[in-house]
Amino acid sequence: QVQLVESGGGLVQAGGSLRLSCVASGSINSIASMGWYRQAPGKQRESVAGITNGGRANYADSVKGRFTISRDNAKNTVFLQMNSLKPEDTAVYYCNADGLVLTGGHRYWGQGTQVTVSS
Repeated sequence: QVQLVESGGGLVQAGGSLRLSCVASGSINSIASMGWYRQAPGKQRESVAGITNGGRANYADSVKGRFTISRDNAKNTVFLQMNSLKPEDTAVYYCNADGLVLTGGHRYWGQGTQVTVSS
């Protein structure tokens, strides 16, 4: 019902920046919020940032002040601007979309994009 396509990952040096993009298609009207998760090898997947349809954003403490999540005007694309990157930010980053509870509350995932930060 909802497809998520991510882009923007890559290899950067510590202190550098990347911007991740996620384009949603399909049943756009069923999406309540979108966000980003990340998972490093041997680590639990963790929430990085999220944003609601109303524009409220929240961040993990580990990225607060460095990362910014935003949406486009059509509300079908989310971005994650990542500044002051650290080696510990290295992970596969996944875009997610959570559906409205009224429509089933489904959770959708992108394919993931690798972010590697070198020291």
